[in-house]
Amino acid sequence: MAQVKTGTSKGIWLTLLAVATTVLFVLYWQWHARHSVEGPSPSAVLLTNGNAGADWPSYGGTYDEWHYSPLGEVNAGTVDRLGLVAALDLPETHNAGTVPLAVDGVIYFTVDQSIVRAFDVKTKKLLWTFNPQVMKRGEGLSLRQGWGPRGIAWWDGKIYVGTTDGRLIAIDAKTGKQRWSTQTFDFAGGGYISGPPRIFDGLVLIGFGGADYGNIRGYVTAYDAQTGRKVWRFYTVPGNPADGFENEAMRMAAKTWKGEWWKYGGGGTVWNAMTYDPELDLVYIGVGNGSPWNQAVRSPGGGDNLFLASIVALDAKTGEYRWHYQVNPGESWDYTATMDMQIATVTIDGKPRKVLFQAPKNGFFYVIDRSNGKLISAEKIAKVTWAERIDLTTGRPVEAPGIRYYKNDKTVLIYPGNVGAHSWAPMSFNPQTGLVYIPTNEIAGAFNSKGVTRQSYKYVPGKGNLGINLRDGDVPTNAGSSTLQAWDPVRQRQVWSVPTPGILNGGTMTTAGGLVFQGLNDGTLRAFDARSGKELWSFDAHMGIAGAPITFSTDGRQYIAVVAGWGGTNATMMGKIAAQFGWQYRRSINRLLVFALDGKAQLEESPAPEAAVPVDDPEMKLDPGRVEAGMEAYVGYCSGCHGAGVVAGGQVPDLRASAFPLDAEMMRQVVIGGILQPNGMPAFKELSPDTVENIRQYIRSRARAALSGESEPEGVAVLPR
Repeated sequence: MAQVKTGTSKGIWLTLLAVATTVLFVLYWQWHARHSVEGPSPSAVLLTNGNAGADWPSYGGTYDEWHYSPLGEVNAGTVDRLGLVAALDLPETHNAGTVPLAVDGVIYFTVDQSIVRAFDVKTKKLLWTFNPQVMKRGEGLSLRQGWGPRGIAWWDGKIYVGTTDGRLIAIDAKTGKQRWSTQTFDFAGGGYISGPPRIFDGLVLIGFGGADYGNIRGYVTAYDAQTGRKVWRFYTVPGNPADGFENEAMRMAAKTWKGEWWKYGGGGTVWNAMTYDPELDLVYIGVGNGSPWNQAVRSPGGGDNLFLASIVALDAKTGEYRWHYQVNPGESWDYTATMDMQIATVTIDGKPRKVLFQAPKNGFFYVIDRSNGKLISAEKIAKVTWAERIDLTTGRPVEAPGIRYYKNDKTVLIYPGNVGAHSWAPMSFNPQTGLVYIPTNEIAGAFNSKGVTRQSYKYVPGKGNLGINLRDGDVPTNAGSSTLQAWDPVRQRQVWSVPTPGILNGGTMTTAGGLVFQGLNDGTLRAFDARSGKELWSFDAHMGIAGAPITFSTDGRQYIAVVAGWGGTNATMMGKIAAQFGWQYRRSINRLLVFALDGKAQLEESPAPEAAVPVDDPEMKLDPGRVEAGMEAYVGYCSGCHGAGVVAGGQVPDLRASAFPLDAEMMRQVVIGGILQPNGMPAFKELSPDTVENIRQYIRSRARAALSGESEPEGVAVLPR
């Protein structure tokens, strides 16, 4: 056998090490040169300009989140020729409130529990389906509150989706095969992902929701888009000071809190809005509500409670804090700053200003200098009673007397309620008209915390934990209204407004063709003149539309696409104001719809909308004590999906019309045993058979009330994310 001397072996290894070092050195400088000389990557260029409108590669179209396209083939003069060219049915789909993407003639979208599909516009064929099997994950509080994300992201030939159970998954855009997956939060903690990721410079950014239910401390995380490796994380509220602070921003924020806030998590989840600014290399995050809502519980003694209800600017490369603007100091009404944020350069007082627009829940439209976070202007876009105005000197709201309900024992009624004057459905900005198109709601909210103190408050895992008193009650059809309005962000005034059905209609998209598109609760997709608000076109989709449309082009032909689907808060929590439209997930058909000029395709026959018909067992005797206890349990565990007043909005079954609550044993098997978890109904194993029976009796009481014509009790909804 040949022998190798030790010295020779050492020399070989040293030679190999030198070669490897040289290779790494060369590769680094090749990478550096490529990024320094060639500039942004092709993916970054596409996300900056959308390939001149040919693609719609991100949730907002491009980095600026305008939901705008420079395409103009479909315009005010041609839109009457717009017709259907393709439709893809999505059977047995609960939630379809989503915004698709389009790259190279392929539409990508997610519905339900993060199921992603790819559809080829040319061949009109489904290319692939990716199902992350969320409901097979086992037990976990994350499965109870969210119904899947409202969008996805694209980068360098991959699709990125967040799942309800907290995974961030990269999928090969051509094959639909998983490339990598990473868990972004503790599966057992009650968080869930309901918003789309955002991608910039090879980093994919994701947040999560859940502050209404769990003791959650919010954060946002950037992962390497190629590998899934965590690159940086920014917490939105401070943790326990005894553990030390992650950075100076957390040390600063801690000075605005009182008591032992960290024991309640604090909240501040980033569940929707994130915007990347390539010009300033900043990322802006919209931060959510406190946990619990009641500030007297989480932060006795008050304080601003940073960074709740704030827009926070971070260094895109490192995640380091740069500036913040807080829309609601000491947030206590679920007035989140998680609505979409748009960036632009506009002329104000004769000077170009780099600005950020946001219309958060609280009913004001904010224009902020995005270079430093200073407020430029803020005006009311809807009925607002919680504040007189925003002081432009301090940037703080001038609150109306008595709105801090925890300081007295009275019920406080304010506009807007926690539904928000503007919710998650995206607004759009048209640079030609200079207008922002906002889906706007007008509905009040009632808040009462009599008897709730820091000492009496008790956190219950898996239940709504808000720190306020709740009673179940239907939301009648006349409880609120909505409009689509065009808003001038420079002059801070409304230009036009048109009424829309119910509340919480779909998001908007606008084009260089002078059009604004919006999907509505009544099942129509409509096009309006961007300057006047005149309706120019409509299409009956036979299904309520909760998401927003997009537009793109292939082979020189412009297409409009929308997922005509019911979903989100309106389709779950809102009682009769949503149920009035008659959409039911077992009957009504969610679809991907694609339109172009002179399209001649026809939709297949769809079942007509139909109201749920309650059923009853006349021999079942109701115990008033159980009914009352069941109401309390229903509000905490069930109403977020099955509806206020046990009136389902259509995304899930109406329990008054369901057969299984008629049978006590079947009810226990569903709720405790989890036999319907594969269908989307998670298990509540912590509930006792006695509690389940109380809920069953309450359901039966509401069914009998409906059958007898008895008026439903009216309440103010408490909403899931």
